[in-house]
Amino acid sequence: MSSEKKQNLQDTFLNAVRKSRTPLTVFLVNGVKLQGVVTWFDNFCVLLRGDGRPPQLVYKHAISTIAPSAPVQLFDEELEGQ
Repeated sequence: MSSEKKQNLQDTFLNAVRKSRTPLTVFLVNGVKLQGVVTWFDNFCVLLRGDGRPPQLVYKHAISTIAPSAPVQLFDEELEGQ
């Protein structure tokens, strides 16, 4: 095991879309569709901001699917070939 802190895929994905400010569509388990940009997240919640709307704090257990509007680069291209 390396000395680097290991990060799970969920955190890696959310951090990448947060840093790049990629617009997302978030589908909840009850069928509601939310759109916005991730501005913050932790182990339990995601904060979405949309155009002209107040921020929405969404509990992760309520999320079914997250669909980014553009491809997301999660890992270095060098590491993908390994």
